[in-house]
Amino acid sequence: MRLEFGADDLLRCRFAISPLCETHEAVRMLRRGSRHGYHRPWLWRTRAAVAGLDLSELWLFMPDGGYIPDFLGPPPATSDTSFEQELARLRATDPGLAREEMARSLGRARSSRARRMLDDPEWAVRRLADLTERVWTELVAPAWPRLSALLEADIAYRSRKLAEGGLERALADLHTSVRWSEGSLTLRNSRGPDRDLRGRGVLLMPSVFVWPDVVSGFAPPWQPALIYPARGMAGLWEPMAARRELVGLLGANRAAILAGLDGPASTTALAHRHGLAPSTVSAHLSVLRDAGLLDSRRDGYQVLYERTPLGEALVRRGARGRDRR
Repeated sequence: MRLEFGADDLLRCRFAISPLCETHEAVRMLRRGSRHGYHRPWLWRTRAAVAGLDLSELWLFMPDGGYIPDFLGPPPATSDTSFEQELARLRATDPGLAREEMARSLGRARSSRARRMLDDPEWAVRRLADLTERVWTELVAPAWPRLSALLEADIAYRSRKLAEGGLERALADLHTSVRWSEGSLTLRNSRGPDRDLRGRGVLLMPSVFVWPDVVSGFAPPWQPALIYPARGMAGLWEPMAARRELVGLLGANRAAILAGLDGPASTTALAHRHGLAPSTVSAHLSVLRDAGLLDSRRDGYQVLYERTPLGEALVRRGARGRDRR
């Protein structure tokens, strides 16, 4: 599938984080073993909560390779929409629109449960919203500070690339299946006709649970959207294990901070990620920067840290030591 950009589309491309979409991607991930990879620590920690949830009614509308009703995760209106705001928007869905989109998602294969939802779309919207809220509360919200920090770091990284070289630079490493060339964006793993965006632009949303896929949506009246894997996921749940020499050299917390910095991150984000006080993290970052292992740069009101080539080499050496054991 190829997306054709005009001048107006370039003016209307934006980034956003959607707690609601991330919650639904978590629901999809639970059924897709190919998405479990990086998330096995999270799956293990949440196994009891997952076992207590009946997600079958949500899964009805999440077919592999098929259409997912857009009202379940409409594009957020702003870049910092809260889950509560998005959930209220879901609950306010017009029943007629909900029925139309649910019917499209179900196709011809309709169980008695599916028929009930189509017969009473107002109840179906309430039921799906209630299930979504339970997933958020029990599975996603406890980890949201860590998740949102990673998503914000991805947007900060791409915003910097956008400032350096325009949209082409910002999208260059979005995903292996996505390629920008001469005013068009090609999605190699998506089927469908080429699309003229007609001035609507594209909403780009980093995600943790969508990995390793890219999910696209273009159905009117919603703005076209791409949900793509955020950078730095390898260290999200369990920071890369550094070998004993690295821990001995830096101390356990500094080694974990250095090994887990797979993408630019702020002091606050790292404090959430590692369960440390911001003042403690700030002190560790100063030591690592003074040792030449980290660089720092200002991005708006925050300072972002990332590994230097020396820091990368030290972490890679630690990873090789771990792999040999």
